[in-house]
Amino acid sequence: VSWQGQPLAKVRESFHRQLLWLGHKPGVNAALTADENLRFFFPSSRLQQRESALAAVGLAGYEDLPLSQLSAGQQRRVALTRLWLTDAPLWILDEPFTALDATAMETLTRRLEQHARQGGSAILTTHQPLRPLRCPLRTLRLGGDAGGGQ
Repeated sequence: VSWQGQPLAKVRESFHRQLLWLGHKPGVNAALTADENLRFFFPSSRLQQRESALAAVGLAGYEDLPLSQLSAGQQRRVALTRLWLTDAPLWILDEPFTALDATAMETLTRRLEQHARQGGSAILTTHQPLRPLRCPLRTLRLGGDAGGGQ
């Protein structure tokens, strides 16, 4: 496996700095506030940046609420806020649309399009139907049933 033409083993630290990974679970600490969670991932970010990112996902005013008081969809949006704070060119997203309503799905889709227009790449898995993206796209559709059919 290589990254930018170099064996990954030789450039692992550089690779990790250029990667943002979000799993199918939100990966946030429910005992912390939205702002505290974002400061954990982006310790050098400014409050204004974090507030702006939360506003982008429809969570303006939720900065100081513990995530335990938020719905699953709101917690997911806090996790996805990282996409507005990172400068990583490569995003790997596992089921990023889980627990999102239609408005939040559209917001995330637009952020993915913006990232691609800015030269970034995203690899994602989803079971959600998406509208056609307005950016370069390669799609791999996997199908079949648990019984080994088509």
